[in-house]
Amino acid sequence: MQSIQIYDTTLRDGTQAEGFTLSSNDKVRIAQRLDDLGITFIEGGWPGSNPKDAEFFERARDLQWKNALITSFGATCRVKGGPEDDASIKALLDSQTSVCTIFGKSWTLHVKEVLRTTLADNLRIIEQSVAYLKANGKRVIYDAEHFFDGYKADPSYALETLQAAVRGGAEIVVLCDTNGGTLPWDLERIIRDLKPVLAHPFGIHTHNDSECAVVNSLTAVRAGAIQVQGTVNGIGERCGNANLMTIMANLQLKMGYQCLPADKLKYLYELSHFVVEVANITPDEHLPFVGKSAFAHKAGVHVAAMRRSPQSYQHVEPELVGNSMRVVVSDLSGRGNLLSKAEEHGVEVEGEEVLPVLNDIKELESRGFSFEAAEASVTMMLKRQEYGYKPPFELVDFFVNVEHRQGRGIFAEAMVKVRVQGELLHTAAEGNGPVNALDNALRKALLGYYPQLGNFHLSDYKVRILDSDHGTEAITRVLIDTRNATSRWSTVGASTNIIEASWRALADSVEYGLMMAH
Repeated sequence: MQSIQIYDTTLRDGTQAEGFTLSSNDKVRIAQRLDDLGITFIEGGWPGSNPKDAEFFERARDLQWKNALITSFGATCRVKGGPEDDASIKALLDSQTSVCTIFGKSWTLHVKEVLRTTLADNLRIIEQSVAYLKANGKRVIYDAEHFFDGYKADPSYALETLQAAVRGGAEIVVLCDTNGGTLPWDLERIIRDLKPVLAHPFGIHTHNDSECAVVNSLTAVRAGAIQVQGTVNGIGERCGNANLMTIMANLQLKMGYQCLPADKLKYLYELSHFVVEVANITPDEHLPFVGKSAFAHKAGVHVAAMRRSPQSYQHVEPELVGNSMRVVVSDLSGRGNLLSKAEEHGVEVEGEEVLPVLNDIKELESRGFSFEAAEASVTMMLKRQEYGYKPPFELVDFFVNVEHRQGRGIFAEAMVKVRVQGELLHTAAEGNGPVNALDNALRKALLGYYPQLGNFHLSDYKVRILDSDHGTEAITRVLIDTRNATSRWSTVGASTNIIEASWRALADSVEYGLMMAH
């Protein structure tokens, strides 16, 4: 298998994404995970641009790296100056990395209007910058910024910039689609025209402004690129960089290239979610291969087919990238969806026994429920169909009162009447709101029988108005997330009465937790 170098720039190019920031410690943690995965190059940042990146390189020097080469990034030297007295070049040397990546201009527009220098001087600073780093014992990767736009504007000059880097001693030149606007057939044509006259190893660096970053990267590999630059989850400036998760999976599973050790591909899902967790951002669960929805099946026809042959609606085995197949329950579900969900949660029901639940789900979803994110509610609906199942409690009545009293302000009080193990219990409790009061009253009634309830904690409470044109008469959907020391589960309720919706979600949550703890 031909090897492809993977060059990760999450710690530098990725941090240019809006809303994505990393501390120096975050960078170290992510770099160590990338190293464990078997990434070839990890670009740590631009040491001359900010103290945080300089600190990262200082810390990286004292760490042991098993697989990756830590790489520093910078620019060619200044116009009308030389590399020997350039602050950016000096910062690259001070970072003490064995590999340095520098970028230079390939597009005449940038040379004349951004650098405001001559075409000849641009060639000089490219060659001299590479040569100076090389003379100081560095391996040099040259990123040809805006290469494809430059080639379209002036093919011969764009080629000259690459040749200047080669003369300086760059071990690889990387063709960059910096604006992200090149389409795959144009990229393929340009590389095909370039290869006979370049005769030097080249890589690819693409952005996703036309949503072609992944396909452009794969196209470049097919055309001879030996290195692919990108980021975890495609995070990056504007619309993002090429998504290395998707690229590595496709290269290794479908195209016959080796980019990671064979036993490491199964950690892609874990790495994808680790990075967003460290960065404290919401994961995109619809990403190919590594999103939770990548192998989630909702349509009843699909699930029925999947139960007979997993290949029927999955292009690869999800376990190969560390993911797993999921069945989503909704009004589009068929019997297979519910049977799969019952099997997943160890509920013993037969084929015909799920039909009442299926009909209930379709009816409830037409009234505003949504069970996609509330699997615990689905599990309880199925469990109640199981022969011999006895619920841990039965609601008889509840009452909620919200008052304003002078000197005390707003407070809420709830009363619940439940039947537990044949005994009728009548309890009341106060709370900082009606749902909190209901929760407190129910717990007060049940704790003597089910002490494990003390470990249940409501971790999230979401309210959504479904038909806002109805004003205060609108249907309200309530989603409750509950957790204990080992698990987290979600339940749903919906009603024109927010208290009724909340009670249903709350009662399902408690019953599910008690069932799982039994």
